[in-house]
Amino acid sequence: MGKEIIHSSEAPEPIGPYSQAVKINGVLYVSGQIALDAATGDLINENITEETHAVMKNLEAILRAAGLTFAHVVKCSIFVKNMDDFGTVNEAYGRYFKTAPPARETVEVSRLPKNVNVEISCIAVA
Repeated sequence: MGKEIIHSSEAPEPIGPYSQAVKINGVLYVSGQIALDAATGDLINENITEETHAVMKNLEAILRAAGLTFAHVVKCSIFVKNMDDFGTVNEAYGRYFKTAPPARETVEVSRLPKNVNVEISCIAVA
């Protein structure tokens, strides 16, 4: 089976009993990321655009640690606290997938870890 735990010091440490990502049989499963600064542990949530970019940068760091890029991503899950932010989140998120974007769903939820406004996870294939 060969399960490999992927960790990046450029992404925030997990805030619970989970790994940043797990790679198995050429597939990388990246845990939901929020807008935590890896160096300081501070939340980056001045506005939803900045928050989304911080989340995407954390995802990018984990993908890079696995030797992958956003081009390898086949599926994303986006959780937002307020669906009214959908357009803004979508615009920021879209900058990372200029061509051949992955499959995706966006779901409004009542609450997210540390009371953030957006959390995103992804699956990538090598």
